[in-house]
Amino acid sequence: MLTQPFNSPTSEADDAELAALLSEIRACRICRDAPRGAPLPHPPRPVVRARATARIAVCGQAPGTRVHASGVPFTDPSGVRLRRWMGVSDDEFYDEARIAVVPMGFCFPGLDAKGGDRPPRRECAPAWRAELFNLLPSIELVLAVGRPAQLWHLGADAGPSLTAAVADWRRIVDRPGLPRVVPLPHPSWRNNAWLKRNPWFDEELAPTLRRMVRDALTPEPKSETGAGKRRGPR
Repeated sequence: MLTQPFNSPTSEADDAELAALLSEIRACRICRDAPRGAPLPHPPRPVVRARATARIAVCGQAPGTRVHASGVPFTDPSGVRLRRWMGVSDDEFYDEARIAVVPMGFCFPGLDAKGGDRPPRRECAPAWRAELFNLLPSIELVLAVGRPAQLWHLGADAGPSLTAAVADWRRIVDRPGLPRVVPLPHPSWRNNAWLKRNPWFDEELAPTLRRMVRDALTPEPKSETGAGKRRGPR
């Protein structure tokens, strides 16, 4: 399990170090020049957004065709649904000082024979992910969207399947330590049938997710000594 210090102070130096790493990531060409398997079938375009002050990390799978074209994450119907699940506006979602977007694969992996997106490239996570999260000290809530992110952020707690992980969300959310991780299905239309089979997601998990997101985006109340107060799980 990945854990980070709660509400750690950040500085201009933190942002500068993170900005330098993000520049390296955006210039990355590993999946073309030193691939693990077949090289990426198109020019790489890494998509990632973060600031050292971000308190929420949205960790999906990889950019799709529209995001590959725009360079902006979740600029598609999946993003509309995800923002509805989170209860945030477009302005809030794209405020990288508050919400980081760190997919498991930074580049569009291409389409499979059935027209679906391929899995995230295997090069990204081992090359960049741990170092990137080490430079995001204020993250207190991780949305693990899809199976690859759940396996990386939850380890053995991810269980045997995506459905098992999402169904076990209460126990996972209540684990001690930070950041808290919320396992989610991908908001793609391809999961409409899954959502119909699991109505508890919209009835139980989604409302709790909106409260957790709002808590994370709301500044901490200050005590008389000026220290923030830690909120407990809900």
